[in-house]
Amino acid sequence: MTAAAFSASAQTSGSTPARTPADPFQWMEEIEGAKPLAWARAENDRSLPVLQNDPRYKDLNDKALAIVNAKDRVPGVGFSGDGKLSNFWQDATHVRGVWRKTTLDSYRTADPVWETVLDVDALAKAEGKNWVYKGASCLSPDDRHCLVVLSDGGKDAMVYREFDSVTKTFVAGGFEAPEGKQNVTWLDKDTLLIAREWEPGTLTKSSYPYVLKVWKRGTPLAEAKEVFRGKVEDVMVTPFVLRDPDGKVQAAMVSRAVSFFETETYLLTDKGTVKLPFPLKSGIQGLVQGKLVFTLEQDWAEHGLKQGDLAAFDLAALKADPAKAHPTLILRPAANQAIEGTNITRNKLVVTLNEDVKGKALVFTPGADGWTSKPLDLPANATIGIGSASETDDRVWITVTNYLTPTTYWLADAATGKLETIKASPARFDASKHVVEQFFATSKDGTKVPYFVVRPKDLKYDGQAPTLLYAYGGFQVSLTPSYSGSVGKLWLERGGVYVVANIRGGGEYGPAWHQAGLESNRQKVYDDFFAVSEDLIARKITSPRRLGIMGGSNGGLLMGVALTQRPDLYNAVVVQVPLFDMLNYTSMGAGASWVGEYGDPAKPDERAWIAKYDPYSNLKAGQKYPRAFIETSTKDDRVHPAHARKAAARLKALGYDYLYYENIDGGHSAAANLNETARRNALEFTYLSQQLMD
Repeated sequence: MTAAAFSASAQTSGSTPARTPADPFQWMEEIEGAKPLAWARAENDRSLPVLQNDPRYKDLNDKALAIVNAKDRVPGVGFSGDGKLSNFWQDATHVRGVWRKTTLDSYRTADPVWETVLDVDALAKAEGKNWVYKGASCLSPDDRHCLVVLSDGGKDAMVYREFDSVTKTFVAGGFEAPEGKQNVTWLDKDTLLIAREWEPGTLTKSSYPYVLKVWKRGTPLAEAKEVFRGKVEDVMVTPFVLRDPDGKVQAAMVSRAVSFFETETYLLTDKGTVKLPFPLKSGIQGLVQGKLVFTLEQDWAEHGLKQGDLAAFDLAALKADPAKAHPTLILRPAANQAIEGTNITRNKLVVTLNEDVKGKALVFTPGADGWTSKPLDLPANATIGIGSASETDDRVWITVTNYLTPTTYWLADAATGKLETIKASPARFDASKHVVEQFFATSKDGTKVPYFVVRPKDLKYDGQAPTLLYAYGGFQVSLTPSYSGSVGKLWLERGGVYVVANIRGGGEYGPAWHQAGLESNRQKVYDDFFAVSEDLIARKITSPRRLGIMGGSNGGLLMGVALTQRPDLYNAVVVQVPLFDMLNYTSMGAGASWVGEYGDPAKPDERAWIAKYDPYSNLKAGQKYPRAFIETSTKDDRVHPAHARKAAARLKALGYDYLYYENIDGGHSAAANLNETARRNALEFTYLSQQLMD
């Protein structure tokens, strides 16, 4: 997902959704069929010259390439169990990327010395594959035994291959799980817990695994032993293992997602599985000093806990008698706050907290009388991110950024509160002429909706500023202030205004902010977006002629709704890897997993409220739609490319002008490597220039 991974909150339906009657473009749902691909290539051939022949395109593409391939980019690092720092790096030489390591002393210098662990470009060339690196899962405490995760072209279906990080080679005869949507974790160096499609019928209706097995080293994958089975109506089953800082297993567990926001948690024991008493809407965050930390997305009245709370169980007590164990409150955010992230060092719990979408960090310590906390003295009015935490001591990496300040990398000692700035990213555009402001728009139901405006200091309030408004509004994903070199260089420096709306559906104010826009309340998300748009116009920052919008995935759905409901507000709409055909979304890609977010079109009452905002069926003739730019990827196996294809085809059938770009690779990001990312950025900002600046 463009903004983040999809989630959902209510049980998926086992029913078969009713198809939209007589859909003339249903044939586009064959992802790599000859006819749909021929159509997509023809659309690319028609649309790309409109943008790439614009004299601005080359300059924008060159600048975007210079940013993504800049040699002075600061590499973010994580702690490795061998005492080194690990990093994944892409540049002009390593387009696919290289996994590498260095020491902290070397990292402190201006030119660290890196040791290559795995060169993905070389691997792809040697094997003739379009490999996209999706990370490596390494077994603590020494992180020698690793599972390298690779995707062909950026798909969510991935390959897992055992890798020795010391010899820097794939292990001959080691674990290798062929391509599939699968969830895998180490139990010990000779054992994996793995959920995947074992045979036809062992994927959920959402296209994820629900059967978990134990796989022993030296045995065929087919001989793995089943230890847990969910249901085909679930979203997925995922194993995870809790270890102490020395790598000793404290609990092996299973997450059974009955929907993306409703999860049952089970303990794996020698005698079978034991269901743990967590509410369905909760999430385990980790283990610190024997305390199992979790968040709540719903009230838990039995224990006096509230939606949005952070709490913990004593793990030993929970394992001994789940029914009698009692949790302890760690943190209850205020109404204008939300827990954004957590991480655990050897002895401490580090939490980032947003307050009106501005971050702070707190360190929590468990004790005999409960939990105590101390703040970390970090810059205000910024987004605070928690990076990798050490298991050998209490150090943790912290990032600090905002819209005009490049990311700085801090090394924090959670035990002492000591902070050290290690690296600061170079500026990619001149921010001295800009200012950031936060405003609140009033939505249709009276709710105050925050949004950020990044504008020139000398802005003339005459409604003529080319303005790009970005939003997401779903799955409890928060849009916090972040630095974007491409937005700065390709838009702000050229006189544009950039706006980010923190509409409902996101997580900016915790679970309640998300749940306020679920299912039958979905229109509130769109009303929030329109309220921000109208507020920008009322302030004379911009006008409908100069206002453009952009969003991806769930945000792409938002763009489709904006196009069909309020075309009078906008002159540019960038629709990135969208959901669009909402009356049929559960039958495409991973759509069935999102019923808790949107509702089930197989149920007549829910179909009725989906139909009110569904962009695909609400595209009508005779409207004053702006020329939209629709983007997708053939390799997107999360949000099916047919959503974008069908949107474009229907616009064409109705006689509207539009632009379309389908990347044949790239997965859900629509860009499989840095060069493709730069091209996509250049295409988007060329289009925005044509629509809003000309």
